[in-house]
Amino acid sequence: MDELYRDQILEHYKRPHNFGRIEGPDLEFEDTNPFCGDEQHVTIRLDEDGRVAEVAFEGQGCAISTAATSLLTDELVGKTREELLALPKEEVLDLLGIEISATRMKCAMLGLKVVKSASLGEPAEWEDEGVAGDPEAERARDGI
Repeated sequence: MDELYRDQILEHYKRPHNFGRIEGPDLEFEDTNPFCGDEQHVTIRLDEDGRVAEVAFEGQGCAISTAATSLLTDELVGKTREELLALPKEEVLDLLGIEISATRMKCAMLGLKVVKSASLGEPAEWEDEGVAGDPEAERARDGI
């Protein structure tokens, strides 16, 4: 089963959904994972009811951070800002479908952190997820 999820992660890494930038977004934020340098920038357009009408992201990073943000953005259309803020980290982990080590947790959560920060219009309070480690060694070990 892990192999299926690894293939999905690699597919979203190579061909991320919603990749790009929305011109004139209603919500926007960017952040970096200080452990490995992954960068994510999210733009969101809201409809007249205040729900996500369109979402896009761009940036650079490892397979986990890119795939997690790609998978997450697929789930956001139709949600309110309040619903974006209430998204639990478990939703992202469920979308990824594989166990994420403490070293890679910041990679997996970067997109969620940026989406929540965009919803607030300022950096979201964020518990320090993950630990410093060697992401390069973990990428080689995990094959992603």
